[in-house]
Amino acid sequence: MGAGVLSPPVIDETHLRRTFELAREAAASGNTPFGSLLVRDGEVIAESRNTTRTEEDITAHPELKLARWAARELDDDGQGDVTMYTSTEPCPMCAGAMAIAGLGRVVYSIDSATAAEFAPGDGSPPSSDLLDRESDIEVIGPELESEGRAVHRECWEE
Repeated sequence: MGAGVLSPPVIDETHLRRTFELAREAAASGNTPFGSLLVRDGEVIAESRNTTRTEEDITAHPELKLARWAARELDDDGQGDVTMYTSTEPCPMCAGAMAIAGLGRVVYSIDSATAAEFAPGDGSPPSSDLLDRESDIEVIGPELESEGRAVHRECWEE
């Protein structure tokens, strides 16, 4: 699962805020509020939002869709220098896919415990410890927590 050479862990808040927009788009479409994007050299190369309800597919998480895309579309040498920005800490399923795809870094806003506060029973176990322990992926988060919380509050408390 070797990761490529990454620049120092600079968090581009613009990218993380874009995941909030994607999460809001997901919620507006009848899905749960999760959004993610992939960045290489400061440029967004792919983005996705949750479509689990509209596609009737429990695996239609944005992180999983992007990990699949990266594994399919990027050279093996190019996956390690990609950062996934995501509105919420990835679930274990998505974290596993990210590790297998060989992504280099994940940056998330709120952790799974915080997300579960808004949707009891709809949360997932934390994956950041798993990624730290079982992969070469650099994990950064939580970041911009108040903004990330606001996305979930808007969706779940309507």
